[in-house]
Amino acid sequence: MLLDKLIKLQEELKSRIKIEEFKSDVKIVAGCDASFPAGKTLGICVNLKFPGLSIVEISYTWVKTHFPYIPTFLSFRELPALLQAYRNLKYKPDLILIDGQGIAHPRGLGIASHFGIVTGKPTIGVAKSRLFGSFSNQLSYEKGKYVYLFGDHHEIIGAVVRTRDRVKPVFVSPGNFITVSDSIKWVLKLSKGFRLPEPTRVADKISKSLMK
Repeated sequence: MLLDKLIKLQEELKSRIKIEEFKSDVKIVAGCDASFPAGKTLGICVNLKFPGLSIVEISYTWVKTHFPYIPTFLSFRELPALLQAYRNLKYKPDLILIDGQGIAHPRGLGIASHFGIVTGKPTIGVAKSRLFGSFSNQLSYEKGKYVYLFGDHHEIIGAVVRTRDRVKPVFVSPGNFITVSDSIKWVLKLSKGFRLPEPTRVADKISKSLMK
């Protein structure tokens, strides 16, 4: 079956993920987002200057959607459009935030990890809801607070992070070439008064505008 082959591919790709300290000098940070209007996939990558977070460049593309919606296999649905949008960027970012999961995935390969393996870039998954993992309900309502997200073997696979006072948290997990702690640090550093960090917030805003 196709899904059996894709599971084996996910497991092979997972072995290539590197969770390591992020030491790069960040001058450009990107946010990437995918939407699915009427049988097509809209992929968007937005480059922002760091630390000012002004928009440097916007790249988007529309491709025909060939893969159905199947939970835990979303990267195969989203990746073609996101990669095309990324490859059309004039400036390649130093760090990429993606709307979705990193290693906080049943087989350790969410869209942020898959994207990071293919591009060879440091990536962070920032999701609006939990896909996988368990966490304590003792999360403070203050911005900057977080609790860890644990996998089946009680390993830390991400964090539930409060990016704004008394607003729903986001689910943060490393994609590739970055640690959980560095992922938390950068998501908070890139959060400017909204629930979503600025790179993915801007990408989401542009996506909604284009969909109209």
